Amino acid sequence: MTAFDTLTGMWSAALADTTKQWQDFAAKAASWPNVMETAERVRVAITPSEPVYKEDKLRLLNYRDGVECAFDTPLLFIFALVNRPYILDLKEGKTVVGHFVRRGFDTYNIDWGVPSDGDRYLDMEDYIDRYVHHCVERVCERTGQEKINILGYCMGGSMSAMYASLHPERVKNLILMAAPVDWSSQDHHLALWTRPEYFDVDKFIEVYGNAPAEWLQWSFLLLRPVDNLFSKYVNFYNNMEDEKYLEDFFAMERWLNDNIPVAGEMFRQFVKHCMQKNELIQGKLMIGDRRVDLRNITCPILNLTASNDHLVPCGQSLPLNDAVGSTDKEAITFPAGHIGLAVGSKAHRDMWPKVVEWLAKRSGGKKGF
Repeated sequence: MTAFDTLTGMWSAALADTTKQWQDFAAKAASWPNVMETAERVRVAITPSEPVYKEDKLRLLNYRDGVECAFDTPLLFIFALVNRPYILDLKEGKTVVGHFVRRGFDTYNIDWGVPSDGDRYLDMEDYIDRYVHHCVERVCERTGQEKINILGYCMGGSMSAMYASLHPERVKNLILMAAPVDWSSQDHHLALWTRPEYFDVDKFIEVYGNAPAEWLQWSFLLLRPVDNLFSKYVNFYNNMEDEKYLEDFFAMERWLNDNIPVAGEMFRQFVKHCMQKNELIQGKLMIGDRRVDLRNITCPILNLTASNDHLVPCGQSLPLNDAVGSTDKEAITFPAGHIGLAVGSKAHRDMWPKVVEWLAKRSGGKKGF
């Protein structure tokens, strides 16, 4: 083969490759109207619900899906104060709430609402001993039960453990989901960034009042900058013609960008006393004039963690099982990320049915079920 033939072959290959790239680009461009239509069509928070209690910005939602209640003990979801709680009810096929509602649990969820500047002084006592406790009391009043089940996710799980310690008489079963309770480990970015020598939380809240939503969002994005700011959009481009991918993508984007601020004093106390001083697992955390002692928790516990969690590593959650007074306690570590526990297809297929059955066995089935 002559040099001319070699050069001709190279040019032909390059031309063919360039032609294919332009054809792919044209196909992506042609799919753009459908992309925009899908973005408009996607709905989140799909399970029908109604507010049954309101206090300040908070709403207590009760899910109604036409399924007859099969268990005596109701279930309350408690999500973090960052982002919106509908991540637990994102879309069809990706709804944790739906698993429990379809199984026959009388299911509730706390929607914290959006704190305003006037809420900057709300503290742990307000959130744990007032808001959560009032929601629990309302659920008990509606159902005629003295105890309820609680499922807490992320910071909401930490708050659930605090509540169960202070009010063990109200909690029948406790499920924690990627919930930090022990911040002794410093081997991940969030722990490093919040160390007191790098982050003066007192000064931060003094300046801003509440923890700003935009600051919180960028903090979480920068924990994994390549994935969140580059790889995600490459994957989006490569899957623009996949309808299911688009629906999942836009549902998640809607939630990820639906950020809310965190009440200033609550944020300051949580960062300072939990993340920086690690007082919860040590039994030193004070809420008002009461000490949070995890040994007071004696109800059955299921502790769910994600092996690929970059936000709440397993080592922050698993110590709870040794700290509580419960004898019926179990831990499941699932191969997922922090959000994957709530929306991952494998988690919904393999993990959540087991979690539902764990709770069903401990919730007092009604006659006929």
